[in-house]
Amino acid sequence: MQHHSLYRKAALAGGATLAVAAAMLSGAASAGAATMTPAAPAAATPLPVNFDFLSGFLATEGSPNTAPPGANVAGCQLTAAHPFPVILVHGTFENENDNWQAASPELANHGFCVFAFNYGGSTPTNDIQGTGEIAASAAQLSTFVNQVLAQTGASKVDLVGHSQGGMMPRYYINFLGGAAKVDKLVALAPSNFGTTLDGLVTLGEDLGLSSAVNGALSGSCEACVEQEVGSTFLANLNATPTVPGVQYTVIESEDDEVVTPFTNAFLPAASNVTNITVQNQCSTDASDHLELAADPVAMADMLNALDPASPVTVPCLTIEPLFGPIGTVPSF
Repeated sequence: MQHHSLYRKAALAGGATLAVAAAMLSGAASAGAATMTPAAPAAATPLPVNFDFLSGFLATEGSPNTAPPGANVAGCQLTAAHPFPVILVHGTFENENDNWQAASPELANHGFCVFAFNYGGSTPTNDIQGTGEIAASAAQLSTFVNQVLAQTGASKVDLVGHSQGGMMPRYYINFLGGAAKVDKLVALAPSNFGTTLDGLVTLGEDLGLSSAVNGALSGSCEACVEQEVGSTFLANLNATPTVPGVQYTVIESEDDEVVTPFTNAFLPAASNVTNITVQNQCSTDASDHLELAADPVAMADMLNALDPASPVTVPCLTIEPLFGPIGTVPSF
């Protein structure tokens, strides 16, 4: 349909805009210390949830050191129902604020203690984060997990990540001691088995220009190169896709234009792995890579993965790429 096509083009343009901005503004990234951005005290009434990724991103991307609504709330008390704090791990080119205008308040509204941080930026205050070497970013995650465990007294954490943020924690789990500290990893459109960046890598290979393409990317985004299909980093990581004791949930969209093919997000079948395609639950969900981080279908799946004992109803309505749902989202 023409209407859907227009939204699709807008989504692709939005992804390209983020990539161009990163290439222009990011320098070589450093593995600076993880820090916790304070937030206002918890609200007595439910926090608003923005299911429109684009509007949430545009409103907050210039405030990378502001915690998203509901996150980093001082004195948040863990409960028997939710004994583990939830740490949000943003994606490439994103930051702790602009990536989580839906997930953070949704989790807080459901009684979770939520924490967010920045990693992989050229500086801690850069609007664009998540571009640095992934192993160094995983070390920043490790530092932040330790801070949250010390602050809350919890024995473990749950992780929710988007894009690189859904894949990078697996490095922490596999190689940096995270297996003993992570109960669940919920990954939204993760780059687990890499991306061709809509054929960019394949085109470079076909033309014999892979080194030139990688050189251009690595100058501003080492994480981009490491997320390419067939990279040495991913080969090392995926030699051990999962480890016992951690529950893995992958939530993905058939319309993901960044992780290509979209099935590269999924982890191999195992007793502790659940792979979800949102279109299998709601055929009118056309979420792209970015919108999946705000998609109400994906948000319900996230809640159910974190708290399977108290499942919510997964909604189904028309979801446009980048811009989110058309109509009112039912409460869940």
